[in-house]
Amino acid sequence: MNRLSTLSRRLLIAASVLALVGQACTISLLENPFSKPATATPGAVVASATPYPVAQTTFVVTIPEALLPGESLILAVIDEVTGANTNVIQYPMSPRDSLTYTGTLALPYNAVVKYRYIRRSTGQVVEDTTLGTAIRYRMHYAVGPGEVRDIIGDWGDKSLVRPAGTILGQVFNADNGAPIPNILVTAGGVQHITDSFGRFELGGLAIGTQQLVAYSLDGYYLPFQQGAVVAQDSTTIVDLRIKPTRLVNVTFIVSVPQNTMPGVPVRIAGNLLQFGNTFADLQGGMNTVPDRMPLLNLQPDGRYAITLGLPVGTYIQYKYTLGDGFWNAEHKESGEWVLREFIVPGQDFTVQDAVATWQATKESAPILYEVTVPSVTPPSDIIYIQFNTFTWTEPIPMWPLGNNRWVYKLYSPLNFFGTLSYRYCRNAQCGSADDNQTVGTTPTGRQSTTSLLEQDIQDSVGSWKWFENPETLALVGSTITPRAAGFVAGVEYQSTYSPNYSYYAPQAYANTKALGSNLIVLTPSWSFASISPLRFGSIPGSDPLWIDSAIMISQARNLGMNVALFPTPHFSPAPDSATSASAAFWKNAPRDAQWWQTFFTRYRAFLVNYADLAAQSGAQSIILGGDWITPALPGGTLPDGSASNVPADAEAQWRSIIQDVRSRFRGQVLWAMPYSKTSFQSPVNFLRDVDAIYLLWSIPIATSQTATKTDYANEAGRLLDNEVAPMASLLGKPIILGVAYPSAAGAASGCISNGAGGCVDLPALSRPNADISSVSLNLQTQADIYEAMLIAVNARPWISGFISRGYFMPVALQDKSTSIHSKPAADVLWYWFPRLLGTVK
Repeated sequence: MNRLSTLSRRLLIAASVLALVGQACTISLLENPFSKPATATPGAVVASATPYPVAQTTFVVTIPEALLPGESLILAVIDEVTGANTNVIQYPMSPRDSLTYTGTLALPYNAVVKYRYIRRSTGQVVEDTTLGTAIRYRMHYAVGPGEVRDIIGDWGDKSLVRPAGTILGQVFNADNGAPIPNILVTAGGVQHITDSFGRFELGGLAIGTQQLVAYSLDGYYLPFQQGAVVAQDSTTIVDLRIKPTRLVNVTFIVSVPQNTMPGVPVRIAGNLLQFGNTFADLQGGMNTVPDRMPLLNLQPDGRYAITLGLPVGTYIQYKYTLGDGFWNAEHKESGEWVLREFIVPGQDFTVQDAVATWQATKESAPILYEVTVPSVTPPSDIIYIQFNTFTWTEPIPMWPLGNNRWVYKLYSPLNFFGTLSYRYCRNAQCGSADDNQTVGTTPTGRQSTTSLLEQDIQDSVGSWKWFENPETLALVGSTITPRAAGFVAGVEYQSTYSPNYSYYAPQAYANTKALGSNLIVLTPSWSFASISPLRFGSIPGSDPLWIDSAIMISQARNLGMNVALFPTPHFSPAPDSATSASAAFWKNAPRDAQWWQTFFTRYRAFLVNYADLAAQSGAQSIILGGDWITPALPGGTLPDGSASNVPADAEAQWRSIIQDVRSRFRGQVLWAMPYSKTSFQSPVNFLRDVDAIYLLWSIPIATSQTATKTDYANEAGRLLDNEVAPMASLLGKPIILGVAYPSAAGAASGCISNGAGGCVDLPALSRPNADISSVSLNLQTQADIYEAMLIAVNARPWISGFISRGYFMPVALQDKSTSIHSKPAADVLWYWFPRLLGTVK
């Protein structure tokens, strides 16, 4: 099997699951619940409760120092379906000596167990790495009876100094030798997601023999496990070859309790990507999200069913749910959590299950939440309810009744609550698209109380934050000259990411297409997890996985849109709103010769990874660079103007990187650069190696506080003619403007006051960041700037494109950010884009 066909197969399955998920919120509970065709029932019938042979597995662990009197060691088995911190099964371990402990577990053959170690004293302390980073979990592949040897590097409440080393390697397809992306590789609790070359790096490992596991997040490859010797201050090179597997049809048929609200959506939560597992630490310790779970079809006999293609030999953990893996998931009659399991056999088969109860206790009756939302709520929106246990957890989609009414019946878990906080939000964006009564990331929320009797709580949302009374724009006609073929009219999406974005992407793309856009710019990311040592890679939950980006590209292509990828790093948050996250990164970086060498190596891998994705998924363009990269350019300077100490061979490094990208991707290669007089006066030579310049434009175009839209257009025209045009002529490259102005007072001045004598960093105004109250909302200003910029572009045929930057994908908000989603500035683009492209006269 080749890499392209494998990607296509995975995309097909993933897209099918997303389509099934989408049914849950397009069907009203008032419609005929039997309108969906019944699912076929192929193959042998197997009950998921059928016991599997078990392998007696002994865990032997070496701890960094002897336990104190009264302390004990626990092996904690993690349930990532319910939530990594919610249904932990703890096994006490016995000492062999003061530093060695052991415990034996009976594990199903071919199961993959996730676990970590806990030191119990007056509280519980979880292990971490020698670098001080928390351990999510270790992994063990139970292929038979045996012994697992682990080494604990450190504890979360200590900073022990221990010798450490690194494992570096690649993962390949055992059948054809192709490198495999999107594989989770772990040793000693350190995890890494492989890139397009199959590369991984596990640093900060305690010395000794570590158990190395390669795990396919969607099960398309069988797990691989072996020992790897880690030596002090050394790198162990390991190449792993993992076996692909084939798919069989697995049909799930389940009967639900009689007290289940008729016609409600039933989902399957599970341990693979296609069952909603994000492999990320989400709000409240959750790991699964309902927006990514498959939705079962209601059958005429009242049961629910679905057929899925699942990979042979894969260990499946799953449960049925009316919410996610925690809220409204099935329970045993005793109230315990249910976690079903099986190994996918080599032929089609059927699993028949019965949910005993949705309730965790009979001491608390279900609560029905009904809410009426404002009439201005977009009809495509889905209303979510979010619950607070000890913290806010992941939002749950409610069930539509029609006429702006939504309902959700909460069955469990209600066995350990008295008062339960909750709130409503739009499109799962709690903290950004909130009910105005419960705004922000840490509101008190509305209150409900558990009871022996069923309750019906009826609420109304008076208004939505940032969508109280959506403003529109009265458009003024202009004489617009249609451009030649190849003109770009596009929208760039904001680089923040959440695992449910792929669910809302099609609607965002449809909105973008309706503006007349011919290009979508996606901004997939990796994150800088550490500056020194420099660690840069994909972090699940914060960055889209390879398959997530591939799905979103496929969704855009299916709508007939062209796609450009603009790989954009994520940085740790800045200390204040006036400092950009990237500026803080550069300030704190060592920037010595070795650090720079590591930086260019990591950044090259980042770009080549997305060049491979662009090539395999059908994207038309890739954009390199960005407004953060200036310190790494030849003669680079920091944001404060001081020298960055970039190596003398920076020019050669960039030319080599561009060459590597071109060797992997045959589409257009663009370079993104911020508007800068310095860049215009002496542009770096490697810009001649790209196909076009993506000029990031957020500069002042107001020459006075009383400047008008006409003044904006005149100033923009002057800057384009006097500073940009000479550079375009010198380089001989097309210029595409990437425009980003917030809908805030003072946006045209290029400096929005932060109330403390400085200027606000524009991304700080974007959701899900907290609102900056010193900044005043002004939607008209953004619309005027957009119209002025388009007037300037209209008069200059040498400009090859116009792209609006910062579009917030999941929900329409009329906030202060640079996003134009459902703002008056979008009306401006709706008028201009089709006329510039000549599709409307």
